[in-house]
Amino acid sequence: MKRVLLSVFIFIGFFANAQEKGEAEEQKEGWTTEGNIQLLFNQSAFNKEWAGGGTSSLAGNLTFDYSFNYLMDDITWDNKVWATYGLTKVKTDEFIRKTNDRFEINSIVGKQIKETNWFYSFFAHFQSQFDSGYVFSEDPDTGEITRTETSHFFSPAYLKAGPGIGWHKSDDLHFNIAPATSRFIFVDGDFTNAPGYVDGSYYGVDKGETMRFEFGASLTGYGKFKLIENVILENTLSLYSNYLDKPGNIDLDYLMNLNMSINKFLSANLIFQAIYDDNTIGAFQIREVFGAAVTYNF
Repeated sequence: MKRVLLSVFIFIGFFANAQEKGEAEEQKEGWTTEGNIQLLFNQSAFNKEWAGGGTSSLAGNLTFDYSFNYLMDDITWDNKVWATYGLTKVKTDEFIRKTNDRFEINSIVGKQIKETNWFYSFFAHFQSQFDSGYVFSEDPDTGEITRTETSHFFSPAYLKAGPGIGWHKSDDLHFNIAPATSRFIFVDGDFTNAPGYVDGSYYGVDKGETMRFEFGASLTGYGKFKLIENVILENTLSLYSNYLDKPGNIDLDYLMNLNMSINKFLSANLIFQAIYDDNTIGAFQIREVFGAAVTYNF
């Protein structure tokens, strides 16, 4: 119940703030496109005489963000492709480790309800990753760091789709509620056929299976607005409740990207992400990245 209330409060606060700060704008009919490629970089270095201690490290994160939206009369169609991949290398660590790995395609088509900001809608969402993920551990006898593969491309992969109702003020401010959402979770059978595998322990998929089907309610929202000159705050929120299994355990995925422009190509970026998925791990996953970025807009 606490997670349900937390999800509701985040949703209300997110859109109340976004609506207050959002600026009304006249939407152009036809296709509009917007995108950027961004390389976020941070680094630290210490020489051997550095008395305070420390370990040199290097990290980079590449992000591709592209939107292509359509408006004609009372029909809207919003599409967004988002891909990000990040690595970090600590001088004393044998392995290069992932800091981020995600690929998403979002699509929502809507038909306006009279002359309001509300629309009948249908949405589809796909999410996966590019590279293998590992759990790292230390051998108690040798002290050697080892790694075990826990995921790779298309394992897991998520596909959600369903009808609903949406509120669309602009391309930068909208949300969608879909009370009859089908969700498919795809995994590699090598993970679910492992010796001693327990049903549901790998992204909720049963032993020997490669897919899990869920049916529930989905709520997604997007808000992008200017805080002050050259400072843009972008928020994405996704909530999902599975009617068929523990509907009170709401999956939550919140992503914030604070972009502070220096000039046309340089910026400082703060990325914060919070995820809760009961099928993955029964706890909040938190990620935060801050650094300088090189950005190309198109």
